[in-house]
Amino acid sequence: MDHYIVYKDLTKSFGGKEVLKGINLEIHRGETVVILGGSGSGKSVLIRHTIGLHRPDAGEVWVDGTEISGFSEDELMPVRKQIGMLFQGGALFDSMDVFENVAYGLREHTEMTEEAIEGRVREVLDLVELGEVESLAPSDLSGGMRKRVALARAIALSPRGILYDEPTTGLDPITADAINNLIRSLQSALGVTSVVVTHDIQSAFKVGDRIAFLYDGQMDFVGGVEGAKRTETPRLREFLRVGHVAGLP
Repeated sequence: MDHYIVYKDLTKSFGGKEVLKGINLEIHRGETVVILGGSGSGKSVLIRHTIGLHRPDAGEVWVDGTEISGFSEDELMPVRKQIGMLFQGGALFDSMDVFENVAYGLREHTEMTEEAIEGRVREVLDLVELGEVESLAPSDLSGGMRKRVALARAIALSPRGILYDEPTTGLDPITADAINNLIRSLQSALGVTSVVVTHDIQSAFKVGDRIAFLYDGQMDFVGGVEGAKRTETPRLREFLRVGHVAGLP
């Protein structure tokens, strides 16, 4: 199996509190892995290691066959161009309109002409099913639209991987479902490797090819969606029971 992202014996502490306690997880090229777990379980901390926003205290982070945990900021730049990230709040620039937000990475990291940038911005906005919003400010958009714009910005550089940090948090159920559908359609259309961090069980089961359940700093379960539903792992069963998952045996 061709692994695109590998976390190996990864540990991380903040202020003396050990958040990640020897994480091992292999993410195959082209699949969507959902990292499921409760609030404060370390899900976001884990994926931020993938692009060097956190550095491990021990262990290794591999991206596309290269170990990156010791990389300098300059060395991390190609990794960050290769992997887009949808941050939990969207992290749009309030001072820029939608067009400038999506074009930002293209201007910073490519030699594209203005005409080519305009074409690419329209292309990725179409991919996230947004039209006629280029001139709007982020403050003019709904929560779901802001997520879509942030996602358009994340895919503008044609990344091979996308990290989603709580993509449905704060959205109503209908908008959340639309974002879930978009995650699946982008995987199909772009062939990207996706890692989705969430505590939303319905979202996890809809978008995931595999589920990785993070509990107390360790991977308590890794397996397919159907395997997760039938799991005998006590903590995962309780997490799903509390989340009112239908069809649990």
